[in-house]
Amino acid sequence: MIVAITGIILILFVIGHLLGNLQIFLGPDWINGYSQHLRDLGPLLWAIRIFLLAAATIHIYATIQLAIENRRARPEPYIDKEHVKATFASRHMVMSGLIVLAFIIYHLAHFTVRVTDRRFALLKADPLNRYDVYSMMVYGFQNYLVSGFYLLGLFLLALHLSHGSSSFFQSLGLNDRKLAPRLALGGRIFAWLLFAGYTSIPIAILLGLIKPAQQL
Repeated sequence: MIVAITGIILILFVIGHLLGNLQIFLGPDWINGYSQHLRDLGPLLWAIRIFLLAAATIHIYATIQLAIENRRARPEPYIDKEHVKATFASRHMVMSGLIVLAFIIYHLAHFTVRVTDRRFALLKADPLNRYDVYSMMVYGFQNYLVSGFYLLGLFLLALHLSHGSSSFFQSLGLNDRKLAPRLALGGRIFAWLLFAGYTSIPIAILLGLIKPAQQL
């Protein structure tokens, strides 16, 4: 139940974060305005960040506890193990979750704290005296290694969500035999749509479709 509820909270954040980031395709004014709006929230923004961090921590802790309990329930492994319904994603939720956590930590250091790229400090404010998030994202993703790491992290996130986004219905008792296949399919479609949305940004930048608003 705890894993399901915290998972829902984190999924809602992932959706909202994507909708905000996709504004880069609308131009500097949109994404810079969105970023400034978040900064204007002041203490409320930090309260939201702390809440999301707590949800992520509880989600990871509860998931690991479930994995440990499942192992203890059957201390001796199967002699001949065949996976009939369990997908790769469902069998490796803990592993993919921990790697995604490492990806999130790097993402925060990269674009939130801005300590991984010295060029970000050289960016000037936009014409409305807002931090140029648009150019920051473009310069950040122009690095092939950085974009490659993001693509890997987003792939593992999609893999994680392809199982988790549908399994929480079962955890909350909202699933049955008729709905299960549809929810599983819907979860996979949802996860890979998120993957397509997030990866469209670094791919568009690497292809030169989005260029920085200012030159360094």
